[in-house]
Amino acid sequence: MLDPTDLTKLVYDWNELDRRGPILRRPPRFVDETIRDGLQSPSVRDPSIEQKTELVRLMDRLGLHVVNLGLPGAGRRAQQDVESLLRTIVDENLKILPNCAARTVEADIRPIIDISQRVGVPIEVTAFIGSSPIRAFAESWDLDRLVRHTRESIELIVRNGLPASFVTEDTTRAHPNTLERLFRTAIEAGATRLVLCDTCGHATPDGLRNLLSFTKSLLRGMDMEDQVMLDWHGHNDRGLALTLAISALEWGVDRVHGCALGIGERVGNTSMDHLLLNLYLLGLIDAEAHDLSCLVEYVEKVSSFTSVPIHPSYPLVGRDAFRTATGVHAAAIIKAEAKGELDLADRVYSSVPARVFGRRQQIEIGHYSGRSNVIYWLREHGFDTTDELVDRLFDYAKSQGQTLSDDEIRRVIASGT
Repeated sequence: MLDPTDLTKLVYDWNELDRRGPILRRPPRFVDETIRDGLQSPSVRDPSIEQKTELVRLMDRLGLHVVNLGLPGAGRRAQQDVESLLRTIVDENLKILPNCAARTVEADIRPIIDISQRVGVPIEVTAFIGSSPIRAFAESWDLDRLVRHTRESIELIVRNGLPASFVTEDTTRAHPNTLERLFRTAIEAGATRLVLCDTCGHATPDGLRNLLSFTKSLLRGMDMEDQVMLDWHGHNDRGLALTLAISALEWGVDRVHGCALGIGERVGNTSMDHLLLNLYLLGLIDAEAHDLSCLVEYVEKVSSFTSVPIHPSYPLVGRDAFRTATGVHAAAIIKAEAKGELDLADRVYSSVPARVFGRRQQIEIGHYSGRSNVIYWLREHGFDTTDELVDRLFDYAKSQGQTLSDDEIRRVIASGT
């Protein structure tokens, strides 16, 4: 049997070539936005409070550090849900910490203060304001107004003893002069965290690096680099959200935000499940701190609760993630299993170890299949692998234009022709 360390010798890992030092300077930290920003998708159904509670429990099992419970300023139902979820965190002694979103106006912040005081635990307030010139032009905002709202809102949060995080919407398209003035105002008013937002999914890796360099330089100049932490909140309009989130952690951001299944407005947010999966594969997830055995359940329940379907080819969780009907691929998996090497079978045609996450390799029969696919399927389903039956199924599969369903295969077997 192969030792797991021997398996790594069978893969030449170009990802690690010439890497100098650790990938991350500190353990990664996560903010789950599924039941707040994720629900801004126009295609989702708002889960019931019972379903949201179940998701918060799963987030806690996954070792996620913070959950955004919602935006209480949105109305009575949002306030009730936030308070109920907060009480669950307290009553069940969950480790996950709560935060809430708010516009930089008192009407949004007051309900968070009230809920915190009623339950008796602090809630991190993430107060957001638009910062890009395109938004300011559309809204007829001037910078003095933005500064005033920033100062007044952060002072209100701090005065009431709650952690204040300052969120600049559309940070990646904002002018540095605007960001400097807003960041300075927020920090001077007591904010201890800046959340850099790629609200429109505009950033590239170069843009992220430039923005982080600018922000860190500003904090150094204020002698606040150790007092003010940085978050990254990304959207996926260019399909770069996952790459940017990992890069943000690598370049020193304290926390990254994401949503299960990547749900969210327009094309969605950074996929939290893909983020956790990739950090695990990079060896950056502590198994004791993060129970990834429930990662598939987390995604499937978000899909069910929000009525957002999982695409068949969605990594890890999709129906086709570990499923093949291609003869060459199936043959390699079958031969690995025949050696008694399940770890090898998991990795010979996949970079993701299915069994670690409660999934398994599936060999199907289709028009690209070889005879080994047919023999494997028959054995797996308790049928004799006679030459006549194998030939009949093989010939039938070659005459079709798609992978055969189990029911279709059984009908061919039963027909005897």
